Parts: sequence; structure tokens; C-alpha cells
Amino acid sequence: MHSLFQRFGVGLGSVILICVATWLLGMVLAPNLMMLDFSLRPNLMPAQIGGPDDRYTLVNFTALFSDPVHRGIFLKTIWASALVMATTFVVTYPMAYWLAKVARRKAVAFVTVALIIPFWINEVLRTLAWYILLAFNGPLNVVLTSLGVIDAPVRWFSDIGVLAGMVYAYILFMLFPVYNSISTLDSAQVEAARNLGASTLQIHRRIVIPHAKAGIATGCVFTFMLAAGSYVAPALLGAPGSRWFTEIIYNWFFEGGNWNRGAAYALVLLALCMAFVMAALRIFRVNLADVAK
Repeated sequence: MHSLFQRFGVGLGSVILICVATWLLGMVLAPNLMMLDFSLRPNLMPAQIGGPDDRYTLVNFTALFSDPVHRGIFLKTIWASALVMATTFVVTYPMAYWLAKVARRKAVAFVTVALIIPFWINEVLRTLAWYILLAFNGPLNVVLTSLGVIDAPVRWFSDIGVLAGMVYAYILFMLFPVYNSISTLDSAQVEAARNLGASTLQIHRRIVIPHAKAGIATGCVFTFMLAAGSYVAPALLGAPGSRWFTEIIYNWFFEGGNWNRGAAYALVLLALCMAFVMAALRIFRVNLADVAK
């Protein structure tokens, strides 16, 4: 705080502090405290609110783990989000390295613009584009059947469709952090390793990836949290057997009318995301300051 006042002065520094405190209290702390209060109360009729039955309880949380269907969807969302994260990293890492260390400046600019332009469109519209692409009579089935890869059109609306849509939707959140980290690596280290006889796999495993661990951790945190909290892609590209935990939360709020149960489920998802962030920072041995860079 003292350094803030030294840099911006007492007046401007105080305004910045007030704005940050207002944002944290009004947009972060207050909504989550309200969600916590809702989650700890039973779902009552308006006339019962404030009565003897209106008391704190854990029934909304225990309901999740006692319901085998919802528990299964919750566990599936965890590993499926991890799969989205891993797939996104596998897809983006070669591209990030190529952009950072191989491509020329004009090629980097062209590819970057080509990647960013589709994201000027709303996520819903981009997901609808995947819906059309993966449709039973869509372009993908037409091409595959014409090439003889498949004998008849395939219904892609399942876990495969959700995975493809999410990887596309969150690819930039993995690509740019990894690219920024790799771009700071001195190319002389790679050349020295190659001159000493290191293979390409050894160079990436022992030099590039350890150097880019902060960017990889950032990308993993972003993609996992976005995938775990996604609603559009599972709702549009998923099948009845590929439901996402966010769909269950949505149903509690807007279809079941049980905001208390929905708040409890949402807080469980929030706790999962926070635990993943802490675990990722520990695994990659980076701190929040490294991720913030």
C-alpha cells in the first residue's frame, strides 16, 4: 500500500484502493456469501421463510453425494475437464513453440490474427457453428462419407462433440500463456543442447517445458476452470448421456426452482476449481505471482 501511494500519490492511490475494494466486496465476496447463505438453508415456501424450519443445514450439500446420478455427473465433469485441459495443451504446445522459436515475424503476426479473428464472434455463435459442422447431415459427415472413411453418417453429439467444441473455445487461453513463456527462452540454450547431441524430445522435456512451466500452469488453470464451468458447449453439443455439472446447476436454478440446492452445487464446483488451482501451482512449483505474469 505504501508503494502504491509513493507511485500514484495519496489521492489517486486512494481512488485505486477504493475501486479495488469495491470490486472485491461487491462483485466477488458479496455474491459468494449470498450463495453460501442460500446453500445452507432449506428450500421453503415464502410463508415459511423466517419460521422454525428456516435454519442452517447441510442437506443441500449431502444431497449431491447421496444422489448417484448427480455424483456421477460431478465426477465425470472433473475428469472430462482435465481431458479438455490435456487435449488443449497437446494441440497448442507445438504451435506455441513454432510461433515462439521457428516462425518468422510476419508468419507470427498472420497466424495470431487468424487465431484471434474467430473469437470476435460470440461463444454461442461459435458453438452453433460446431453444431452445424457436427450435424448428422453436416459437412463433416459429408466429407467422411465421400472419402469412404465411414459408411454412414455418425452422430457426433456426445462426449466427442463436447470435447472438440471446448478445445476450440478455450484454445487461446492455453496457447498465449505457453507462447509467452517459451518466447522468453534463450534460443542459445536449445542450440547448445542440440550441438551436444540432445534429441528433440530431450530438448523439450529438459529445457523448453521446465522453462515454460509458469505459462503451462496458467494455461492449465484457465482451461480447466473454463471447461468445468462451461454450459454452452455441453448444452448444444452434448447428448443426454454427456451431461455436464453446470447443466445440473442450471436446472436447479431455472427449471427446478430450488435455488438453495443450486447454490450448494455451485459452491461445490467453486471449491473444486479452487482446489485444482492450488494443486496445479504445487505440481508446477509456481506461485500466483508467476501465473499473474
